Amino acid sequence: MDFNYLRTFLEVAERRSFSRAAEKLQMTQPAISAQIRSLETELGERLFDRGGGKVTLTAAGKVFEPFAQDCLGKLQHIRLAITDLQLSPRGTLTVSANESTALHVLPSFFSRFRKLFPRVSLGIVRAERTQSIESVLRREADFGVVSLPVKDPRLRIEVIHKDELQLVVSPRNPLATNASVSLEEITQQPLLLPKQGRRRDTLDKIFAEHSLPVRSVMELDSTELLKKLIIAELGVGFLPRINVADEVRTGLLVALPITGVSLPRDLALISLKDRKLTRAGQAFHQVVTGAPWPSPSPKPS
Repeated sequence: MDFNYLRTFLEVAERRSFSRAAEKLQMTQPAISAQIRSLETELGERLFDRGGGKVTLTAAGKVFEPFAQDCLGKLQHIRLAITDLQLSPRGTLTVSANESTALHVLPSFFSRFRKLFPRVSLGIVRAERTQSIESVLRREADFGVVSLPVKDPRLRIEVIHKDELQLVVSPRNPLATNASVSLEEITQQPLLLPKQGRRRDTLDKIFAEHSLPVRSVMELDSTELLKKLIIAELGVGFLPRINVADEVRTGLLVALPITGVSLPRDLALISLKDRKLTRAGQAFHQVVTGAPWPSPSPKPS
């Protein structure tokens, strides 16, 4: 099975479009279609439904998707391991991120990296979003992981984690049995809010746009404390899906989508464009983003 065909399949699956996948991969749409047909012939099953002007995964496609992701992930690990045989990166790397990201997103990346490059020492600096960006710009941290959007021409910005904010309540809260919850219903609840930062700005903007009052009973500078207070039934709050995955699975909390409102929380790895990375830095970038650090552009003669 051709690994390039797996990449093509995953691009079409993510974008739900043959044309957009072709644009992303810089291929023609007929070439994309031919690769998908080849996969479907090899598997003996259709992977996509193309009816009604929409592209969706079939049942077979949904089963095949994690397999394709796993295969490409293993291929990436093999390539990194072979590169490591030639010259193993070593040294120290510092990554700046806020509490939530440090606790719930970075550990999986760090674990993968440490297995491949045990001679590199990794350090986390826990800092708020603005401080993380400044640390990278001042060269105090090699990388930062912050929520989007980030607009600074000096930075390389690469999405590494997609998430969303959801309303989180105690299972004993009256809203807990709802399939979803409206903003109006949320305003009837005592709200626990972050004291400051990107998440607070987003929530203030959403409520202001809908001309809704906010019954804030407490402002907190710790997402973990906010979560504990929701469990203790002191109020409801907004938290990223990954932050409460364990508590939702065990029944300590209930996470609810918000009717008609999308609150994406995408995280990006940021680094200085003009910074010359060590081999350790290049290896970390490749593990986290899945792509090699780009070679510097040749200077005009």
